[in-house]
Amino acid sequence: MATPLTADVLVVGFGKGGKAAAHALTDAGRRVILVERSENMYGGTCPNVGCVPTKMLVHYSNSRRLEDDAQEFFANSVAGVRKLTTAFRAGNFESLDGKDTATVITGAATFLDPHTIAVGEGDDRITVTAPTILINTGSEPVLPAIPGLADSPLLVSSTELTRATDLPRSLVIIGGGYLGLEFASIYRHFGADVTVIEAADQLLPREDADIASVVTEILAGDGIQVVTGAQVVEIADNKVVYTKDQTTHTIEAAAVLPATGRRAVTAGLGLDAAGVRTAPNGSIVVDEHLRTSQPHIFALGDVNDGPQFTYISLDDARIVLDQLLGEGKRATTDRVAVPHTLFTTPPLATVGLTEHEARARNLDITVSREMVADIIAMPRAYTVEETRGVMKFVVDANTDLVLGAALLSIDAQEIVNTVALAMRHDITATELRDSIYTHPSSTEALNEVFDKVVR
Repeated sequence: MATPLTADVLVVGFGKGGKAAAHALTDAGRRVILVERSENMYGGTCPNVGCVPTKMLVHYSNSRRLEDDAQEFFANSVAGVRKLTTAFRAGNFESLDGKDTATVITGAATFLDPHTIAVGEGDDRITVTAPTILINTGSEPVLPAIPGLADSPLLVSSTELTRATDLPRSLVIIGGGYLGLEFASIYRHFGADVTVIEAADQLLPREDADIASVVTEILAGDGIQVVTGAQVVEIADNKVVYTKDQTTHTIEAAAVLPATGRRAVTAGLGLDAAGVRTAPNGSIVVDEHLRTSQPHIFALGDVNDGPQFTYISLDDARIVLDQLLGEGKRATTDRVAVPHTLFTTPPLATVGLTEHEARARNLDITVSREMVADIIAMPRAYTVEETRGVMKFVVDANTDLVLGAALLSIDAQEIVNTVALAMRHDITATELRDSIYTHPSSTEALNEVFDKVVR
């Protein structure tokens, strides 16, 4: 057995939060050991199987010309993704392991007690002990209990789709949420036949019906078959069987992607031995400072059941670092107006309350909405030939403060950051409307849309 190792801080998992914290702690003079179970995941989900590869595929898929061979173009695109993610992975490893006070160990970690983990087995087993531990093991897809799915050769994960070089002829996606619709848009633009089956009566069930309706129209216009109010009941041979309106339907598929949610990766960590409490869904229970039931152990990112976004994991690192190196005041309760983006084409970016949520709270609101094609102040949409979509704002009728926004448009992922910043600092809708923006830009749509009040 290898000599036991000690560190000031032990980080379990190479995700965004753990990585950011590890760098800051080593820069502050702490001895850090980071354990990652897979050499293919240095840097976490985002640069390896999440944000980076999927957004590259969005870019590549929208660049395909009609004369391009779909399979060849797809294979070349995946090769481009692999090249970049490989470089990012190596860079993430070297930038941390190359520091004098940091070490990266590859292998699965299991807690032996509240301060010690074991990595590996037998003669290769390593133990690491530290007074402070950060858990950043992320999340993994949930496989729905559909008969025939688990053993079906059609079953693919989002990770497998970003790495496979064969474009599926037909792809059936179970679930009409963010992940499902993003992959639907990507693979349809690459040339696959795509069907999305959603159990709710609309895609994106958490969004307002008018926004979901425009998203559905855009997807359908791109040739994606959308089936809502349906339940997948079986995967049999090369067919997906579903029911809708008490009628059974079948559709052939070359691949089936379940996109019905994710769960925290905690199985096998031995959290009982550490005295770390978990919720019924397996996520680690934390307080507003991300401390677990063991005050010296923190949980960052998807594993703590917070919003599953890379930028939230980064903010988790800021909270933990404030506990370890700062004043200890920063908390998850400080977060307001956190934006989200679904990278369909065009993207949908949202922040704050929907109209439905605001009215359910009996808030006195006004609603401003305009189709992108009608926004005179936004010529950029015409210059890049993407005029599909809609912009919608929910405004407090008494204070003129923006309560929420749904932006389905070119550059929405950028515009929403301006809106979110305004919401955090009580910038009114009138101020946003009357501000000076560069031209031609997408942000200048704000000069107009706030005047398009609908009842």
